[in-house]
Amino acid sequence: MRASTPVRLTSAAAAATLLAGAFLASASTASAGTTAGTSAGTTQATTSRPSPRPKTLRAATYNLSLNRAVEGELVADLSSGDDVQAATVAEVIQHANPDIVLLNEFDYSGDADPYAAADLFRENYLEVPQGTGKPVEYPYAFVAPSNTGIPSGFDLNNNGTVGGGDDALGFGLFPGQYGMVVLSKYPIQVGQVRTFQDFKWADMPGALLPDDPTTAAPADWYSAEELAVLPLSSKSHWDVPVRVGRETVHVLAAHPTPPSFDGVEDRNGLRNHDEIRFWADYVRGGWAARYQYDDQGRRGGLRPGSSFVIVGDYNADPVDGDSVDSAIDQLLDNWRITDPKATSAGAPEASALQAGANLTHVGNPKFDTADFADTAPGNLRVDYVLPSRDLRVRDAGVFWPASTNPLSRLTGVFPFPSSDHRLTWTDLKL
Repeated sequence: MRASTPVRLTSAAAAATLLAGAFLASASTASAGTTAGTSAGTTQATTSRPSPRPKTLRAATYNLSLNRAVEGELVADLSSGDDVQAATVAEVIQHANPDIVLLNEFDYSGDADPYAAADLFRENYLEVPQGTGKPVEYPYAFVAPSNTGIPSGFDLNNNGTVGGGDDALGFGLFPGQYGMVVLSKYPIQVGQVRTFQDFKWADMPGALLPDDPTTAAPADWYSAEELAVLPLSSKSHWDVPVRVGRETVHVLAAHPTPPSFDGVEDRNGLRNHDEIRFWADYVRGGWAARYQYDDQGRRGGLRPGSSFVIVGDYNADPVDGDSVDSAIDQLLDNWRITDPKATSAGAPEASALQAGANLTHVGNPKFDTADFADTAPGNLRVDYVLPSRDLRVRDAGVFWPASTNPLSRLTGVFPFPSSDHRLTWTDLKL
């Protein structure tokens, strides 16, 4: 258990900051020697001396599918330590033991107590031994609102009615469904966090806006009024700087929309492409990122020379699946980014055993990170941990044990005991 709880935002001004999507809570442990955490708009408390520089830094991403069908259900499920799925994904994290991890599909708890679910997951699951796993503590966390489930007030899917998940700013049945959280063993630099929840898709130069095939006008699936409110991010884009020893690593977190569940206009596929492009432009910086503005109104991309790691479920495979051609290549071929090409023993085994769409894939199945339906799209590589080139890759992997490994019980087959995604990690030398 942590020695203190996160500081909460309580004033109207702080609530406005919360809605803008940028605040942080950090809690500390007595063993770590840290002081109590802080909220947005303040200076984060520091330790009496810099945290020791690690030999390696393990960064990870994990779509752990802790989304629920009803608002508040995740908090209720995590309130005790007996939720089987939560215990299973926690054991996966305990075995992988990353220093920094992005959790996708982790429902946002709501503005009244945004850290409720994250606190419960840490206290009741991660800090308690699960199966053969050992407790792991993450004194620092970042949580912010997600566009998922927020009503747009428009008929975004053009089906003649307004309402429901398809007409939300990002698909979701309630605000914050499929949200995300960053957990860290190292301090998060709250004063430098940037979020891009409100950046409008139409404000991206050359955006791949979808076209209504029934009209002669180009790129007119959305009206001007709809584009005025429609954000680029289906969830959000976060730049979360983490202080590791005397160095700062920018954790660039996102979860672009799946490039499916639409029609010939491919509105989700095009949005997925541009959500990925946002980070490609951001890390290039300079002229490529001049159009970008964060939720506090600050413009531009990442400073030249900054160390970063891009993490998340990007819902795009380099060669297979339904994403727009070369969508993820915008990151994989970026001169500022290294692709560790993480592999596992379980992914090629699963591809061969499940067959179906996997037999038609062009990509090597050893790189797969998600176990999707055998009929379509099959197993894909969609989860990424992509560091900047100045961070030397020491090792990388996907937590997908072969069936002969006792830990394969944590991944299993459908219906999965944990998630249809696999935790993906990269070890970095700063």
